[in-house]
Amino acid sequence: MSNEQEIPATPVDAELVTETEIDVTTVTEDAAGNDETVATVVDPELLESEPTFDELKKELAQAQQQAQDNWDKALRIQAEMENLKRRTQKDLEDAHKFALTGFAKELLPVLDSLELGLQAATGDNDEVKKFREGSELTIKQFEAAFAKFNVVTINPVGEPFNAEHHQAMVMQAVEGAAPNTVVTVFQKGYLLNGRLLRPAMVVVAKAAD
Repeated sequence: MSNEQEIPATPVDAELVTETEIDVTTVTEDAAGNDETVATVVDPELLESEPTFDELKKELAQAQQQAQDNWDKALRIQAEMENLKRRTQKDLEDAHKFALTGFAKELLPVLDSLELGLQAATGDNDEVKKFREGSELTIKQFEAAFAKFNVVTINPVGEPFNAEHHQAMVMQAVEGAAPNTVVTVFQKGYLLNGRLLRPAMVVVAKAAD
């Protein structure tokens, strides 16, 4: 008589079976070496909580789109920072280049007065000659100081009219002058580092009627 005993199968509650789903079935050996089928019972709610392939694919697409949006946003921010840096650098350069704008404009009427006084000083007596010499020397000193700080004189006699640098006071027909050229300068103009300080006030030739 064999000492081996058959291990009775454990009954499964019918109600439990109806509420669960068998997911994995494995085969093992009992203590006597006989094959034994063991069923793993899994709660359906656990199965339903696992994402499907389509859901995972959708989540991946959303994550990739979010990453792309963040990358685009970072690129825009970097571009804006570069633009801000360039603008700031240009503003600093302009501040250095045109810091003397107000001061130079205040000096222009003084120079105008010296030039008008020189034009009005006529005669051959010693006092007039000394006045002219003094005025010419002062004007040259002004011009040297202006040149040092890149203040350039606009004296466009005989040049084509330039609306950016010239202000036409009168247009008249002048014999021998090409139309649209400057024939007379009432008041000189000036540039500071290429920027207009004051336009030249001029008379412009026009075609004969």
